[in-house]
Amino acid sequence: MSPAVVPPVGARIRQARLERGTSLRALARQVGVSASLVSQIETGKSQPSVSTLYAITTALGISVESLFDARASSPVVGAGTPGSLPHALAVFAADPGRRIGPLAGAGERETLELDSGVVWERLGRVPGAEVDFLLVTYRPGGSSAGSGGLMRHGGTEYGYLTSGELILTLGFDEYTVRPGDAVCFESTTPHRYRNDGEVPAVGVWFVSGDVQ
Repeated sequence: MSPAVVPPVGARIRQARLERGTSLRALARQVGVSASLVSQIETGKSQPSVSTLYAITTALGISVESLFDARASSPVVGAGTPGSLPHALAVFAADPGRRIGPLAGAGERETLELDSGVVWERLGRVPGAEVDFLLVTYRPGGSSAGSGGLMRHGGTEYGYLTSGELILTLGFDEYTVRPGDAVCFESTTPHRYRNDGEVPAVGVWFVSGDVQ
């Protein structure tokens, strides 16, 4: 099998920041982290936690999905409005290489290792669709927020755990998620996942309506 592709997420964050004319310090203030951490993320010296990654993309007005894109999308004449079926079909026709699917091989998926013991694998993509479709692994001791705080972001979150066990903090409630259990909630609700067990917790996650 081919090795997994690691997208240059830091470089894409920096590109989006510069395109918006936002300084390093200004972005750091918006996200609530140090300018040094943002710089390390942009240069690939450090990986963001799940919560920091969503905070950065929200501040920049981009989607998490866009960070995986290997190439910047080019406008297609007569393609229709973004998100429409004609637009998606036009993108397919203009550059079939940007389509991930209908089959994403196990050894060919883009993989992103985040801070706090979390790994995302991109399972697929349809151009024009605002969806994060991911295989998520929480290693033992892993958490979606390294600081222990709760995170929130745009979209609706659906998850199905296939192995291991996760603790989901959702607002003021806490749930134990076991293999075969599913979760769904508005991602604007403060939440956090953590793995208190001794084996990895693995599941399929689907977040729709992310920030664009």
